[in-house]
Amino acid sequence: MIYTMPLQVRWHETDLNRMVTPSAMQMYMQEAANHQLHNLNFDLDTVRDERNVGFLLSRIATRVYRPLHAYEEVETQTWTCASRGLNFERCFRILRQGETIAESYSSWGLMDLAERRLLRVEEATFFDVPPEEKIAPEGVPLRFRVPPAEEMERVGTRRIAYADIDYNGHMNNTKYPDMLCDFTPDITRLRVSGLSLSYLHEAPFGKDLTVYRAPYAGKNGETGYLFRTVDHEGNTCLEALLLTEPVS
Repeated sequence: MIYTMPLQVRWHETDLNRMVTPSAMQMYMQEAANHQLHNLNFDLDTVRDERNVGFLLSRIATRVYRPLHAYEEVETQTWTCASRGLNFERCFRILRQGETIAESYSSWGLMDLAERRLLRVEEATFFDVPPEEKIAPEGVPLRFRVPPAEEMERVGTRRIAYADIDYNGHMNNTKYPDMLCDFTPDITRLRVSGLSLSYLHEAPFGKDLTVYRAPYAGKNGETGYLFRTVDHEGNTCLEALLLTEPVS
């Protein structure tokens, strides 16, 4: 079942080039999913409070074909895909006047918060949303190799602050894209055309992440950067690929 949510871009979600930020783009998509589940009476707060489980994003790959600007009216679409094992799959699409602006594939885990274990798809009997066909965003790999930290450039640290966290007490997944932009050279002259993020470990409030970076060149001429973030205990929290192109 495809769920559609209309929205109008807000000025405060755009950057100095008057384009919607990567984090805002990811929020648009996930808000549509949140509203779909809310309308089905098992939104994120309900399943946490009543069933003591929570969805955790594992991987997401997004292709941004065109930028969005303030006050534009768009539609965000989302749907679940046929899922199995420990992976709950969901796709997204953003449309402007019928044109696909961005599309995304994601994989989620459902955590039993009391036992701290991931639930299998067949255990989530309450989660009954008819699936649709899975999409694969063009030119953005879901899986990619990030070098070990010692083979990458250490480009700085980032403390997890109040503005980053959600109800779980750690950095919300939608905050990472803009954080990566903070560590991207010449970002003011670039736009993010693709993102592939692999979330491996929570980043709690008040802790510091060390950020490592390496250049990336794809087989079809894509360029950008690979990132790795590491916490104070040496755990990799995120492996990421960020594709960029010059602002036109």
